[in-house]
Amino acid sequence: MTKISSYTSHAKAFASGEDSPVTFLEASLEAIGKREPVVKAFKAMAIERARKEAAESKARWKRGEPLSPIDGMPVGIKDILETQDMPTGQGSPIWEGFATRRDSASVQALREAGALILGKTATTEFASRAQFAETTNPFDPTRTPGGSSSGSCAAVGAGFVPVALGTQVVGSTLRPASYCGVVGYKPSIGGINRGGSYDYLSHSCTGVVATTLDDVWLTTKALVTRTGGDPGFQGVTGPDTPPPSRRPKTVVVLKTDGWSRATKGARDALASACGKLEAAGVNIVTSDGNTDLEAMDAAIREISALSDVILGWEGRWPLGSYARTDAEKLHPLTRDRVEKNRSLTQDDYIAALNFRAALRRRYASLLESADAVITLAATGAAPAGLESTGDPGFNIPASVLGVPALSLPVLSDGHMPLGLQLMGRVDDDADLFAIAGWTMELFEA
Repeated sequence: MTKISSYTSHAKAFASGEDSPVTFLEASLEAIGKREPVVKAFKAMAIERARKEAAESKARWKRGEPLSPIDGMPVGIKDILETQDMPTGQGSPIWEGFATRRDSASVQALREAGALILGKTATTEFASRAQFAETTNPFDPTRTPGGSSSGSCAAVGAGFVPVALGTQVVGSTLRPASYCGVVGYKPSIGGINRGGSYDYLSHSCTGVVATTLDDVWLTTKALVTRTGGDPGFQGVTGPDTPPPSRRPKTVVVLKTDGWSRATKGARDALASACGKLEAAGVNIVTSDGNTDLEAMDAAIREISALSDVILGWEGRWPLGSYARTDAEKLHPLTRDRVEKNRSLTQDDYIAALNFRAALRRRYASLLESADAVITLAATGAAPAGLESTGDPGFNIPASVLGVPALSLPVLSDGHMPLGLQLMGRVDDDADLFAIAGWTMELFEA
């Protein structure tokens, strides 16, 4: 499979005229023409507008006046984020063809930075676990790409675009990034403005997926320097250029709720990764004999049920409204979810929020003596079939804890890609990128 290279690495060639955003876009469109009928990553495209804007970007680079490092970069947008020129269908027949005629905050920022909004990428219904059996894995079309940012991760993994936006409330960016062999980034809670996103629950985030770590960082900076984080949050902060790589001194291994279901290949891959880090001088701390870490791992094993209560209560609207008016158009899993959530009470929700706050404090205490947490980004390779988007057990902690996390495409399970997940401190995303940069260099050496 031919992958499109890092967009931002072409800056010098764009400036000199040896390459151009026009040429880059046409390479993207050629890749899409060859493989999109099988991958099915896109729900809508704006090709002619992208071509026109690529020509304008080429002229800016030639004048030495690019709007940003991502000026002219083709981007895919998860079909849960509003776009002014394309419908936002939310993966549901209820909203098929629906257009708000405005851009989400993240899309507005991308346009202001000169990026090309090439198309809307497929999502599961309302960015939930309900699968639509449509988008396929770019490495093996008989397997799922994961979800709910299915199209975004498949589009990057297939080499259609260098960057795409996704969202995550449970594992919807990190897990499909793992399955599709791309870098996946879930920022600290509130790190990227979610205005105009229909995935807007209390621990959901807009995420970025890309072929390289540098493209993720520079895209994130283009977003937050133009539309910030969520209202009331500082947004992701850090240098304008990718943070310099740094070797962590101590890394904590968390098994998470997903460990009991991880494949042997995934477990072996994590053990090998820890050995590689340790050989490079990193102190690896596991729960074996560590009382505090054992307690944290035990608490995290309950995190899936905790997340279900929080999201179940918060999702009573608008799902309850859809169930009353368009129930026959909802996926059976969504209807079951609506019924299950009817029994939740406000007291259940308050208790869950208190438990989440306590877990966040415990995690922050754990990271006082460590640089980062390491774990898997998925329980194994992408599952066969398109009926399921996979197991989110390894991803729920980063979402519930509100901390930044990255899935790095450096492991494998059999012949399929598998992500190594790093988790950091809340609002210290730049440091996590610095550690991730060093980690990528170590594994690519």
